[in-house]
Amino acid sequence: MNFHGKDIKIFAGSSNLTVAKGIADGLGLPLGKSDCCTFSDGEIAISLNESVRGSECFIVQSTCDPVNDNLMELLIMIDAMKRASAARITAVMPYFGYARQDRKAKPRDPISAKLVADLITTAGADRLLTMDLHANQIQGFFNIPVDHLLGAPLLARYMKEMVGSDKEDYIVVSPDLGSVTRARNFANKIGCGLAIVDKRRQRANVSEVMNIIGDVKDKKVILVDDMIDTAGTLCNAAAALIERGGATSVTACATHAVLSGPAIERIQNSVISKVVLLDTVPVEGEKLIDKFTVLPVAPTFARAIERIYADQPFNNVFG
Repeated sequence: MNFHGKDIKIFAGSSNLTVAKGIADGLGLPLGKSDCCTFSDGEIAISLNESVRGSECFIVQSTCDPVNDNLMELLIMIDAMKRASAARITAVMPYFGYARQDRKAKPRDPISAKLVADLITTAGADRLLTMDLHANQIQGFFNIPVDHLLGAPLLARYMKEMVGSDKEDYIVVSPDLGSVTRARNFANKIGCGLAIVDKRRQRANVSEVMNIIGDVKDKKVILVDDMIDTAGTLCNAAAALIERGGATSVTACATHAVLSGPAIERIQNSVISKVVLLDTVPVEGEKLIDKFTVLPVAPTFARAIERIYADQPFNNVFG
């Protein structure tokens, strides 16, 4: 693949090798040769084991747990490529960490998402490719182009097949007021109705379900969100929909499986029958429970990278 004189190279950080390998395979390319090691004091060292001079380089790295290590690894890899005369560097971040710190919620709060954007730009990235930013305005934090992919079309395609012709039996539910637009678009894609769970958050990672807006009685619920962190919001909403709303079952969909703290235990013990996730964050080992169905994002990112490399629009990136 060589549209404009520069070769294309895909490099993987250590956070999400499965997605990086899937992207490289989708483009018919080998992964770039690089090593990452950690010194005894915790410092990260990156070695590029092939030339990137004049190359179009894409670094695949989700800034998931351990967030700070993965972010620092990405920054150092960008710096290494910049100093090795790469023609253009694109940070491919299926999951963008710190995205929830996008505004000042109270006096003296930092805006950490803006700080991370500045770090990535200062390190030398020429472009960012990511999926489902927690807040769309984060795109404006960057002074470089940002290509923002959506996870909803991938999840909706799967759910549409599951729903089939029984659309009247299902209803899409937003777990909070902040996700209403996402849930409405999702409902339109699969042709179902919409309801909303109104919650009041008492403190970080703790929420209380207050009210259900819409009729979910005798319906199969599809809960839609951009991420599952500790799963408190999701499980509380699911319980309310069954106990108060009279729903018959709950299936959850989310792009980012952060799954921190008690998330796995909560989901395992919840009324949720199935959780459909994308692999922007690795779901492996003990985290991969029977309730989870994990869909790959690599084919979508591969198509996006093809279009970035060829300077083409993103119109048909989801096929």
